Formats: sequence, structure tokens, C-alpha cells
Amino acid sequence: MSDSITYKDAGVNLEAAEESTDRIKKLVRRTFNKNVITDVGLFGGLFNFEKDKYKEPVLVSSADGVGTKLKIAFMSDRHNTVGQCLVNHCVDDILSQGARPLFFLDYFATGKLEPDVIAGVVEGLALACEQNGCALVGGETAEMPDFYTEGEYDIAGFIVGVVDREKIIDGSKLAEGDVIFGLPSTGFHTNGYSLARKIFFDKLGHKVDDYLEETGKTVGETLLEVHKSYLKTVSPLLDKDLVHGIAHITGGGLEGNVQRIIPDGLTAEIETNSWKTLPVFDYIEKKGGIKRVEMFRVFNMGIGMTVFVPEKAVADAKQILNDMSQEFYIIGSMKKGAKKVTLKGI
Repeated sequence: MSDSITYKDAGVNLEAAEESTDRIKKLVRRTFNKNVITDVGLFGGLFNFEKDKYKEPVLVSSADGVGTKLKIAFMSDRHNTVGQCLVNHCVDDILSQGARPLFFLDYFATGKLEPDVIAGVVEGLALACEQNGCALVGGETAEMPDFYTEGEYDIAGFIVGVVDREKIIDGSKLAEGDVIFGLPSTGFHTNGYSLARKIFFDKLGHKVDDYLEETGKTVGETLLEVHKSYLKTVSPLLDKDLVHGIAHITGGGLEGNVQRIIPDGLTAEIETNSWKTLPVFDYIEKKGGIKRVEMFRVFNMGIGMTVFVPEKAVADAKQILNDMSQEFYIIGSMKKGAKKVTLKGI
């Protein structure tokens, strides 16, 4: 009898890794454009962006994950939406500085590689990259036995975009009288899931397949709603130089994220009754017994992105959004005052 030990004996299945790679190659290549000058499988992805389109191009980067939303994917055995959430979240982050995406990379780590699972995740990544005009140029798949609970994994995303230096959006142009447009979210997006899971599953005893009359979907479908990309909505406003500031509403809610872009001497006043809160937020607030202040501190409450428009450009911005049949709300304005966000109505 041989005492020889293989990598597979240690829990790493190279055959499963090869099968996973083969299955995702076609998905990844679907996102390639003329600027991608390497194929799948090399040690690094090469991307040659068209610098001549910009006077002074500035690269903008971001990295993120989708947090404990992954727990819902595990419970539902549905893995093709979290990849979309990851890409869209990263796109929205760099869009907040006026950047358009160039390329994306991902990191997928698990205790045991399941080709069907990783194929589902990459399917979502590729779909969102296609929709955002972003090339998926590389990534890492790590199988780490005994490190992750069986059936679970983690994913992270890394994005690089570009903006002309003179068109960077950083809040420095914000002025008294600027009007705050609120763009609707699709649900929780990728934040607040630790609290949402505690309410739905621990306090209310729901299962992922339970039907929610309030949303017209199951609990799992409701919680896995894809994080919305605002690229196609906001880009026309940027093209017309109608934007003074953008805040992606992620962890910390409206107050925490709008605060990040406000310059000294200005206050953002937001009327919390100026839009209709999504039914899922009303449901957990009522059934979970969460105070409204806490709801706004944790969740986006139905507003996934805010766009700050100078008063003289409001009519043009409204027209552009209406022409796209894009729903929006006027949720507040900029006032003179201390650097802060005031949520009125809660």
C-alpha cells in the first residue's frame, strides 16, 4: 500500500478547478472588446484604453464585495444574481466620481469548488459586465479546504474606470440651491443584510421559499433583487455637464453617504416623505419593530443613488430622465449651514 498523498487528498481538486475554468471561459470572452489584448488564462489582463478620447484621463478604481447577501444565495441555491450585484455596485461607486468603467476583475474563494456554483456566479459577473460595457479581464479562483463552511464562498470585485480630470465629480462644485434627485433602488442592493436576515429568518421565522404578499415574490427572490447599475441613467446627465455631485447610497444610508461629498458651509436637506418607500422596507420596519431612524441609518430606503443638479439645470435634467422613462424623485436641496445631512420627516 502506498503512503503517497495527493493534493486532492488534502481537499484541493485540480480537476474541478480545470472544469470550472473551461466552463467560464466562454462567459468571460463575451465581455471582451477591442481594448482587451489578452485571452483568458495568462498571469495578467492587458487593456489598452483609448486615451485620445480624453484631454487628461484619470483612472478611478474601487473594490467591494456583496456582504452577507451571499447567505441568501446559499440558502436559495441561486448564484447567478450576486455576480451582477458585485459588478453593478463597483460601477456605481466609480460613477459617483464621474468615471465610466473600463475593466473588472473578480476574486472567488471557497472550501470546495463546485463547477455549477462558480459558473452561476461568473454568469452574473459576465452579464453585468456586458450591460455596463465593462470587460472582465481576469480573476482568481481559490479552493481553500477547511477555511470556509461547506457550501459557502466569498466573492470580491475590483474595477477600473476613467474620467477626464476636468470632469471629476467630487462634491467640490456643490452650491447653495442645488437640487437633489433621488433615483429608485431595486431593494436592499448590497447593504443591511445582517439586520434584514435577522428580522426575516430569526425574528419572523421565514423560509426563503415563503411568499411575501407585500412584494409579490418569495423571501429569497425579494432579498436577491439585483443591485441596480445607474450608469446608463446618469451618463447622459454627465455628458451635458448637469451634475455637481453624486452619492451612491450604500452602507450608512442616505445620511452617511451624502455626507461624504458635502463641502464645508453647506447642508443637504432631504425630505424623507418625498418618495414612496419600497414595500419590503415598510414590511421589516413594521414586522421587525425597527425604529425609523435606524431604518434610514442602515438601509437605502428606496433611493439607490442621489444626483445633485444646479438649480438652473433642473428642467434639462428632468427632461433627459423623462425621455429615458427613468423614474426619479426630487428629494431635497443644498442650503447654507454646517457640513451635514438633515433628514426631515423622521
